[in-house]
Amino acid sequence: MSTIDLAGITAIDVHTHVHRSVRGDADPVPGRGEDMGKYFGIGTMPRYTVPELANYYRERNMACVTFTVDSISQTGDEPVPDNFEVAELAAQHADVVIPFASIDPARGAAGVQQARRLITEYGVRGFKFHPGTQAFYPNDRIAYPLYEVIAEHSLVALFHTGQTGVGAGTRGGGGIRLKYSNPLCLDDVAADFPDLDIILAHPSFPWQDEALSIATHKPRVYIDLSGWSPKYFSPQLVQYAGTLLRHKVLFGTDFPVITPERWIADFEGSAIKPEARPLIMKENAARLFGLTGA
Repeated sequence: MSTIDLAGITAIDVHTHVHRSVRGDADPVPGRGEDMGKYFGIGTMPRYTVPELANYYRERNMACVTFTVDSISQTGDEPVPDNFEVAELAAQHADVVIPFASIDPARGAAGVQQARRLITEYGVRGFKFHPGTQAFYPNDRIAYPLYEVIAEHSLVALFHTGQTGVGAGTRGGGGIRLKYSNPLCLDDVAADFPDLDIILAHPSFPWQDEALSIATHKPRVYIDLSGWSPKYFSPQLVQYAGTLLRHKVLFGTDFPVITPERWIADFEGSAIKPEARPLIMKENAARLFGLTGA
């Protein structure tokens, strides 16, 4: 269980990645670091272990949600680090790290069994899905047994939505099909699992209005602001984040491709209403994750 001291942190970043194991292994997908780094204009993407990530956020008086991405049905490779390493190491850094897991829905019953074990034995707090890299529509019934387990334990399901930096600019976009990341598919999931907390990750270009509509209509659907600099947010997103959805929008960076410093500097220059900013930076996530004092 988390031991995060809410009074001692300034923000909760709900969207960070780890790409390297403490055993020295790195993300096995060829070129991903270089492609993503080029897309985000940072050179080669740095790869962090969970302890390195924890130290990075601890130094900045922030907490973070972190995860790996399991796309084994498309890559043939197990994620590095795996879910169990993420959860075990996060438990050693529970003052700043909230562990999520990632299970490719194509794993079927074996994936559901793994999800149950990660929840009951390892204390993960949610699950990350990337429909583009996992090549499935979120409302495909193949994923529903996983959603049932997540909802049963009152945890959070976080879905990549909109365009992705994975494969961007490479031949054929690396084979990634953007159609899977239309957030409208998640309206079905929110209707079929009304007690499941869902985060639509990222400004959902080119479907931003769909995301705003779903989050307005479905009480347990949230939006995280990761993967984009706030200076590029659409006027509609800025408007809703400061008004109708001020209690349902969450700070996220997509670290390491965007750093908290860069994101926050651009956020400070945005037109989002000042009264909404503490909610976005910390209070909404603290309430969603049931942190003490929220």
